[in-house]
Amino acid sequence: MKRRRMTMSMVCLLAFFILIGVSPLANSIEDKCLACKAVAEELERGLSNERPRNHLDMRHRLDSKGQRVGKVIDYRVSELRVVELLDELCEKMQEYTLKKIGSNKYEWFKVNSWDNITNKQEARAYSKDISSYCGRLLEQTEDELAALIKEGSVEVGDVSKVLCEDLSKHCSQTSASHQAEFGGGDDGEL
Repeated sequence: MKRRRMTMSMVCLLAFFILIGVSPLANSIEDKCLACKAVAEELERGLSNERPRNHLDMRHRLDSKGQRVGKVIDYRVSELRVVELLDELCEKMQEYTLKKIGSNKYEWFKVNSWDNITNKQEARAYSKDISSYCGRLLEQTEDELAALIKEGSVEVGDVSKVLCEDLSKHCSQTSASHQAEFGGGDDGEL
């Protein structure tokens, strides 16, 4: 009896690993270019929704004559701007899920209403997957990305190139055939 339970456990475990290996969830982040472009799309949305801000007044001390001492920092080059753009980016990626758009093509899209999703459990698994991918991506590229944002080198329309080609190399020229296979070409669509 004990041997039979152990055999059944091993069969179930083997079946689990086989299912993971062939499921679209396993393939969803195999196409890192497509996932990176989805993260870049959300970051670009944050950039385009930025409201003009005043300079940051860091003159909080008074000198011996009663004059304010400190710096006035342009918001566009401030650390605060970088934090506001990147801080909740990966949490926002939990609003994304993967859908199949062709025989071997997938697409990340932002979910407007989870009520319209037929397989909510699978969709939520995808959203957790891309959110954790986003965390790893930012962990690898955050310092360089922050510096480029402060320099003004990251602008609306340019985020995907900077993040996915230049920094992470997830959409490098060598992966063009992989991009074509999974629908992640340079046509600008996600």
